[in-house]
Amino acid sequence: MDTLKQADPQVAEAIDHELNRQRTKLELIASENIVSRAVMEAQGSVLTNKYAEGYPGKRYYGGCEYVDVAEQLAIDRAKELFGAAWANVQPHSGAQANMAVFFALLQPGDTILGMNLTDGGHLTHG
Repeated sequence: MDTLKQADPQVAEAIDHELNRQRTKLELIASENIVSRAVMEAQGSVLTNKYAEGYPGKRYYGGCEYVDVAEQLAIDRAKELFGAAWANVQPHSGAQANMAVFFALLQPGDTILGMNLTDGGHLTHG
């Protein structure tokens, strides 16, 4: 954060204030869940710099061998966790991510509570 403070103290200050807000307030928006320090490190890593369209071993752009390693680890872990023969860890949007959860956890006819869009709900909540 010291590099950012030197390069752009105003942005660094905004980030500091947001960190304080997250530490002192209760957030009830699922997509704004607080992630672990390990996840923050991974998301703030050099992998963020790499565009990796496609699937491991079958990318459109070159230089994806290490992204492939990380994604294949996620795939293998998801397959083991869910006892599945196949897994895809690439949701294209919040809508697709929500549908993946709905299909995994709900049965036809199940009822769920979804918040109104103006109250923090998501378009996919109906």
